[in-house]
Amino acid sequence: MAFEYPQDLKYLDSHEYVRLEGETATIGISEFAVDQLGDIVFLELPEVGETIVKGEGFGTIESVKAVESLYAPLSGKVVAQNSDLIDAPEELTEDPYGKAWLIKVQVEDLKELEGALSAEAYQALVEGH
Repeated sequence: MAFEYPQDLKYLDSHEYVRLEGETATIGISEFAVDQLGDIVFLELPEVGETIVKGEGFGTIESVKAVESLYAPLSGKVVAQNSDLIDAPEELTEDPYGKAWLIKVQVEDLKELEGALSAEAYQALVEGH
């Protein structure tokens, strides 16, 4: 399967992505990560108003194969949570870069993204090129 790596995103080596729109960051997990997890059965996300801290866990994702922590690519206050995914986590497999985003965060410091990977660098990392 060929995975998509949208050019407008920044990626972490732990497979989270960030889409910046002004001061708001949409955070999700990559198509590669969704594929590796397999059947996703449970998702735990922070509530609106909570603060996440770069490098720290902000939730968990559980599949029939594994339980994985979700890591914050930057710090900020949660302004939206994709509650549809809490009820139907399997929808992550359908559109991880579109309607299956996880949370939206009010960004504290855009410089925190300076170490994030480009689409090309992330693709090279996961495909071993």
